[in-house]
Amino acid sequence: MIRIPTARWQKWLQPKRLAAFTLGGMLTAIGGLLLICYLLGPPPMTNKWSTTFYANDDTILGEQYGNTTKRWVSLEEVSPHLIHATILAEDKNFYKHHGFAWKRIFAAALQDIKAGAKVEGASTITQQYAKNLYLTNDKTWTRKFKEAIYSIRLEMFYSKDEILEGYLNTIYYGHGMYGIQAASDYYMDKDPGSLTAAEAALLAGIPKGPSYYSPFQNEELADERQEYIYGLLQEAGYISEPETLPAVSLSTEQERESLKRAGYFQDYITAELAEVLGMDKEEAATAGYHVHTTMDPKQQLQLEMQIADTIPTDTELQTGAIAMDPDSGAITAMVGGTDYKASTYNRATTSKRMPGSAFKPFVYYTALKNGFTPMTQLKSEETTFKLPNDREYAPGNYHGYYANEDITMAEAIAMSDNIYAVKTNLMVGAEKVAADAKKLGITSDLQAVPSLALGTSPVTVEEMGVAYSRIANGGKPIKSYTIEKIVDRNGKTIYSHQQPKRKSKLDKKRLFVLTDLMTGMFDDSLSSYMRVTGATIKDQLSRPYAGKSGTTTTDSWMVGFSPDLVTAVWTGYDDNRSMEKVKELAYSKEIWAGFMEKAHAGEPIKAFRPPAGVRGVFVDPDSGLLSTSYCEKRRFTYFVRGTEPKLYCHPDLDENPLSPKQEAPPSRRKHWFDWLF
Repeated sequence: MIRIPTARWQKWLQPKRLAAFTLGGMLTAIGGLLLICYLLGPPPMTNKWSTTFYANDDTILGEQYGNTTKRWVSLEEVSPHLIHATILAEDKNFYKHHGFAWKRIFAAALQDIKAGAKVEGASTITQQYAKNLYLTNDKTWTRKFKEAIYSIRLEMFYSKDEILEGYLNTIYYGHGMYGIQAASDYYMDKDPGSLTAAEAALLAGIPKGPSYYSPFQNEELADERQEYIYGLLQEAGYISEPETLPAVSLSTEQERESLKRAGYFQDYITAELAEVLGMDKEEAATAGYHVHTTMDPKQQLQLEMQIADTIPTDTELQTGAIAMDPDSGAITAMVGGTDYKASTYNRATTSKRMPGSAFKPFVYYTALKNGFTPMTQLKSEETTFKLPNDREYAPGNYHGYYANEDITMAEAIAMSDNIYAVKTNLMVGAEKVAADAKKLGITSDLQAVPSLALGTSPVTVEEMGVAYSRIANGGKPIKSYTIEKIVDRNGKTIYSHQQPKRKSKLDKKRLFVLTDLMTGMFDDSLSSYMRVTGATIKDQLSRPYAGKSGTTTTDSWMVGFSPDLVTAVWTGYDDNRSMEKVKELAYSKEIWAGFMEKAHAGEPIKAFRPPAGVRGVFVDPDSGLLSTSYCEKRRFTYFVRGTEPKLYCHPDLDENPLSPKQEAPPSRRKHWFDWLF
């Protein structure tokens, strides 16, 4: 049964009373909404601040974007052309309304009702700013209501100029660029204050659809929208000439790439920043910090360019490279792959690969501690090693070449003889080698097995850089790092890097002897049954370097140093496929040699300085005895004092070398002239 309304209810349903009741309810709701907005207070003009990274020369290395601005610029720092173009393109009544364009909203609502979903936009600049700051891009009524709340609060507590300034500093311009400073740098390679009317018209058109109106993605659509906005500027009387749209000079690809250079380095800094401050990466990257880093912009560019010039673009071959100050552990340059845009995976710090023969210096350091000297001789020949439990191990030399006679440690490391290395590893004990490698800075797990001498335990490029740095600095405890200090947005220094205060457990004298041995890979006087491993690049080098290369079927390494700089380079394929082409195996050495020479260009030549307790003498590298004028070869070699040879070689005496009293070696104090001239 249907109940017929009483006269009482009929009275309230009269049109005039119903309208008044509805209007009163709406006014009450609006009043309540405004009161709530007032009580909530002014929302922050930005919920995030860009964190700025500085290179070691205090130039800006980069700034974290995320959904925050590159650098906040005031309205006075923005070209009036850009301000006018933005208002005309996005919200021509911006200075007249109170946050909402009601006519546009009602028109859009009708379209939404017809479609049965939220499809049509009618946002003002205030609403877009609110969305940029606090909300997602979902087209839902819930999100739209929240946007309205924030818009009311913005209009209630801030001036129109303040809102416009915030909008220009947070709007997305495509290609990862948030804010007008980032956009102006990226598209025009200039500051926003110097934008012309034509440039402003182009930039103002992009936020409507960054993927559609970017001149680098759709030049035709971008030109059409630029022309439309330029016409609006003319109609509004903001520009009078020229009537024809002037041509715009866009930034070059090289200029755009320079804004995103050192991507791997910046990612590493962000991770270290989060670790140092004990917060997540997103929080650290958008907290407004000024982070002063160790990056040398000149070296970074040199390393990037050397890799680009060496590895062809039509190959899937990858690389990881790192350069650091051996005295402090400060990372001065880093590249984690051939193309950061294609892959942000950092192969210099994250990927673990077999170092091959680049691991051998750790074996020889242990050997020097356990009775070996640079002239200790072992036979280089095809060998099958008998292991416990009736196992066998049969390593081989490169291309099956062997001396088939005794060779010295100096020759073994210079020519990278595998048999000598494995024999040494077994004689001194793989456990001791692994322990010493850990002391030097290797943190990855190492298998204490015979093949450890040939670098079968994977490590990172960064670890190798640290370990070689400790060889170069005489055993000083260091850790790799990129952040020197952190300053908050109020100018207060909240972090400064401190060097580890640990006593070295390494033997400084033997590390120097090892350094001297590692110069041998570039010295042809140590070539015998095959050439030294650095022969292909030695003519490119203009100063003393120590180093070691390493090659497996899937990995190619070159790690080496001068007294001032350590550089580690790896090349290979991500999927561990074999490197079939001979030239691919040479890339790591070419990158290393080219970079080291460029990094040292114009710097004074420095020799490796021996510590007290080390003595240098001329020796015959073939016999391992002190050199005389009768010897075909001689090389100045360092020994821990008291371990140098006592007898002299003589070509006509096989069993009775001359004693020291019979002939003294020629005097030559300035032995580093062999390197310099």
